[in-house]
Amino acid sequence: MEYKQIQAKKIYEEVADSLLAMLKNGSLQPGDKLESVERLAKNFNVGRSAIREALSALRAMGVLEMRQGEGTFVKQFDASRFSVPLSVAFLMKRENVKELLEVRKILEIGVVESAVNNHTKEDLLSMKQALYEMERAGGNGDLGEKADLEFHLAIAKASHNHMLYNLMQSVSEIMKEAMRETRRLWLFSEQNMLTLLEEHWTIYYAIEQCDDQLAQKLMLNHLTGVESALADYVQ
Repeated sequence: MEYKQIQAKKIYEEVADSLLAMLKNGSLQPGDKLESVERLAKNFNVGRSAIREALSALRAMGVLEMRQGEGTFVKQFDASRFSVPLSVAFLMKRENVKELLEVRKILEIGVVESAVNNHTKEDLLSMKQALYEMERAGGNGDLGEKADLEFHLAIAKASHNHMLYNLMQSVSEIMKEAMRETRRLWLFSEQNMLTLLEEHWTIYYAIEQCDDQLAQKLMLNHLTGVESALADYVQ
């Protein structure tokens, strides 16, 4: 049996962990300015080089930011940056795409429930606009794909949850890139577009009527159908 050797933590890692613990327990808050390197070194009883390395590591993690002439500050959390990098789409294998479809299904069923409970009249207008665009697209795969994405994102936006919206945007864009030709050629032919459009309208009406159970059921059926249509690709 082989055992992995336990590596002792370096001093700067201990300092970084201590600062992170202070963030978790509320001693440090987003927007707070840290003390000077000299002061931190004295308080932690370590050398200034260890403090500099710790601060550099936390900046790389996106926890801290350096403001020229002002000092080092704890960053505010920005929900609009809560996303998955699009670059992963180009690294996906078919089994990854199958998992991505499952992620989308789980995510969108939750999203549509939230949209039912939180939407405004403006949100409903955005959904309708996307559906009208889909109608006008006819057999144009590019326009149909764009309108399809806009409808699903309009639902996500209606949740009024920034994290959900940005996760939905990321997952949808990754799927579009990973399966670009397959989706465009098969799903957005004129006949299939009519089916998708009809399913979208039923989801829209369930949201409009504030029926969360029906909306979730219709979204599940819709995405299951899409998944089945793409089965040849993902198997």
